[in-house]
Amino acid sequence: MKKVKSLLEDNIAPFAMKIGSIKQLVAIRDGISYMMPLIIIGSIGLILSGLPITASWYVNLMQDGGWADRLNFVVNSTFGLIGLISSFSVAYSLAKQYKVDAISVGILSLSSYLISTPDLTNRSGVSSIPLDLMGSKGLFVAIVVGIITTEIFRWVVGKNLVIKMPDGVPPAVGKSFAALIPGFFIIVFFAAVSWTLSATGIGSLHDVIQVILGRPLSALGGTVFGAILYELLIGVFWLCGIHGGNVMGGIMNPIWMQKMDENRVAFQAGKELPNIFTQPFFDIFVHMGGAGTSIALGICLFFFSESEQNKSIGRLGFVPSWFAVNEPIMFGVPVILNPIFFIPFIMAPIAATLITYFAMLTGLVAKTNGVSVPWTMPPFISGYLATNSISGSVMQLVNILVTVMIYFPFFKIMDNQLKARELK
Repeated sequence: MKKVKSLLEDNIAPFAMKIGSIKQLVAIRDGISYMMPLIIIGSIGLILSGLPITASWYVNLMQDGGWADRLNFVVNSTFGLIGLISSFSVAYSLAKQYKVDAISVGILSLSSYLISTPDLTNRSGVSSIPLDLMGSKGLFVAIVVGIITTEIFRWVVGKNLVIKMPDGVPPAVGKSFAALIPGFFIIVFFAAVSWTLSATGIGSLHDVIQVILGRPLSALGGTVFGAILYELLIGVFWLCGIHGGNVMGGIMNPIWMQKMDENRVAFQAGKELPNIFTQPFFDIFVHMGGAGTSIALGICLFFFSESEQNKSIGRLGFVPSWFAVNEPIMFGVPVILNPIFFIPFIMAPIAATLITYFAMLTGLVAKTNGVSVPWTMPPFISGYLATNSISGSVMQLVNILVTVMIYFPFFKIMDNQLKARELK
């Protein structure tokens, strides 16, 4: 146990900290998180338009009353802007870390994203923006454009190639002139890339990024191996004292979110949902109580503790764990750097991942339908909302029972040790 603990502290923890501190990954994670209020609002419309109610008054209200179209308009106006908004928010987040003008960088990135997106031309010769590339389909391009835009801006500013205005000029005017030369470099760069790709017949930056990044990452994110590796790394990083979700979120969240939106589009069209692994899959069915499916450990502490220390932690952490707030348990037990919980903390979420995957694969449980349920939503309610089916709630119950059984033997070892120590 000492060797394992030393390995975590001396080797894995520093490596995880380096990954977690990479500015570009932090920018991706934070940039996507800026969109969550918009996505959750859109999810409300998706839930209301797709409730499994067969009563005639509801059907008439949705169809004849036109409310299905109204709600879908809201959904498409929120989910359908994931890529466009990310081009701004990722660049904005990265620019803030570099301490350069974040608003100017975000605006330039937004313009560069539109420059990199091909136009659609109808029979009348009128051009328009392809709406599908404004959504999750353009997410990878938005991330790449946001990062490149920020790096060019920072490089030009670092070379002091900026127009400096006198001190008496209002700050907003001074910033706009300071961004003029960096903006020129950025716009020219993406325009040249767009023209070159179009002239060579390759297509657009969307086509290139989809081949280089989109397909390989999407293939990895859609496999059981990728899901297990994701959960394994989150668990290992957390056991080192590093927020595993933050480390892995910058890498995998764009993939899960894109797959979530693909399910949303299919759900609205009444088609079969294509993806099992989505962002709600992990948030709702695996990370109940937080990383490590720690709601199960909260249940063990609250109902089965015999030591006074564990009883106190159980009373403190039980209710928060139902809202995915696991810090009282993680640091109160503690779970971090505690050899007793190495195995269950990693095995519980992997077990929940596998059980849920095979249940959805066989059709026993409905797949997530693209609704973005807040990660703080308690189990059973969240399972129903994420799948539009009671089977989602039942799946959560099964996962809780299984993970409690995984945690219980290890919990009893710790509890018995504490109880013996208290008796002395």
